[in-house]
Amino acid sequence: MVTLLLATTNHHKIREIRGLLVGLEVELMTLKRWPDLPAPAETGRTFEDNARAKATYYSRATKRLTIAEDSGLEIDSLAGAPGVHSARYGGEGTSYPEKFASIYRALAATADSSRTARFVCAVALATADEVLFEARGTVEGSIAPEPRGSAGFGYDPIFFYPPYGRTLAEVSDAEKAAVSHRGEAFRRLRQFLERRER
Repeated sequence: MVTLLLATTNHHKIREIRGLLVGLEVELMTLKRWPDLPAPAETGRTFEDNARAKATYYSRATKRLTIAEDSGLEIDSLAGAPGVHSARYGGEGTSYPEKFASIYRALAATADSSRTARFVCAVALATADEVLFEARGTVEGSIAPEPRGSAGFGYDPIFFYPPYGRTLAEVSDAEKAAVSHRGEAFRRLRQFLERRER
């Protein structure tokens, strides 16, 4: 059985990713085994840059085959913001309701009434020296008029998904996994790992 390090401390992401990889002949470890390991600076210009950098950094530090991802929200009328800065949008340590408020203020200040947006997830599987696999997943939608729903996490309450007619915080875990950016990226990773098992 292959052991993989899942390089995130976000318990929401860990739960979601475990669900997407369930049934694979792999043992998933988390960073809880290395509580004193500092996180790398996320200085990449793209989600892919950050996913690669995190995967190789954590693999080098732990000597484990590592999965890392970087994900966020892109809003067209805000020139793609918050983008790679999604986790830090509005300042370090701000809550998601505070981030939502910052986004609504920024949207109100633009002349563009379009609210089209997408979630993006880039995933990388790497050793200390080599990126073995990369995938990108996206889901298209728009910014809801106001936050709605209590499921999901992060920006889900403000992300309206037209085919469902609801935000991603108003749908079940299974409905979200079927269409989400992380679901798409990790399904591709799953296919790669299944091929390696043969």
